[in-house]
Amino acid sequence: MESHEIKSNSEGDRIDYGIILSVMLLALIGLVSIYLATAHDTSTLQNPVRATVMQAAWYVIGGIGIFFVMRFDAEQLWRIAPYLYGIGIFLMIAVLIFYDRNTEASTGAKSWFALGPISFQPSEVMKPAYILMLSRVVTQHNAAFSHTIQHDWQLIGRMVLWTLPIAVLMKFQNDFGTTLVFLAIFAGVTLVAGINWRILVPIALVAGIIGTVGILLVTQTWGRSILGSIGFKTYQFARIDSWLNPSGSTTGDSYQLWQSMKAIGSGQLTGKGPMHIAVPVPVRESDMIFSVIGEAFGFVGAAVLILLYFMLIYQMIRVTFDTKMSFMLTSRLVSS
Repeated sequence: MESHEIKSNSEGDRIDYGIILSVMLLALIGLVSIYLATAHDTSTLQNPVRATVMQAAWYVIGGIGIFFVMRFDAEQLWRIAPYLYGIGIFLMIAVLIFYDRNTEASTGAKSWFALGPISFQPSEVMKPAYILMLSRVVTQHNAAFSHTIQHDWQLIGRMVLWTLPIAVLMKFQNDFGTTLVFLAIFAGVTLVAGINWRILVPIALVAGIIGTVGILLVTQTWGRSILGSIGFKTYQFARIDSWLNPSGSTTGDSYQLWQSMKAIGSGQLTGKGPMHIAVPVPVRESDMIFSVIGEAFGFVGAAVLILLYFMLIYQMIRVTFDTKMSFMLTSRLVSS
């Protein structure tokens, strides 16, 4: 792709204040939710002020990161995409050696670094790098070749080659959930790459068959025996069971999910108020943070939060389609 073509399309970029407003409102709701979750959690005895300040600090770090990323135009992102991909691969290899032992003991995943009180997953660095790299691959290929069956299969092959190292490393990290995220990214790029429908339809059919077989494997006894023989862990099956039947083990594997559902339901229409949260939910400030909104502010508060997310997603997609450059269109659309 010609660099002057990239520049000419990037000059029209602008700051979207609608997106900024949505993000700031969601960030504010997040801070309030974390404070309420930790203030009413008697199981961990966390300091709610400290937890909230730590989250705010991450917001500041993220804001600084956004500021610097905005300094990059499309041409610069195009050039650094391979380097970002390489850094991501390096971090994903390093975590296999320097992974957090406590996290591995509790979840079985070797996918977290721990630096004192700070922990993070290298896969979070890899996700945007992977999107940019696949976008670069698609743009280069489409600029050089027409859309024929043969050329589109070649494009899919190139995308697979850039995906294989990540898939192998995720297997070693034993992080199946994040692997699914990368597969979703791959599928998203494939859909927006302009690949011929004669290829997409058979792929969709095969994916449907694989999905059906996967459902049978995780829900049937014989299927779980097969999965267990190739390395699936008991806790992974327990998570599936708790999702399919949260009322099946309300004092065991499904306890957190069941309590979260109770908390959301107890908020009814307008909620109990922020000072009257009473339903105990373990580690509420993490995956179950939505239960804080549901209990404290009820259906109304939960609906407002979901509406904000829809507004943000709509604005991101709108900005994506405003761009005229295929590299940025692909990366923005998949990111959205």
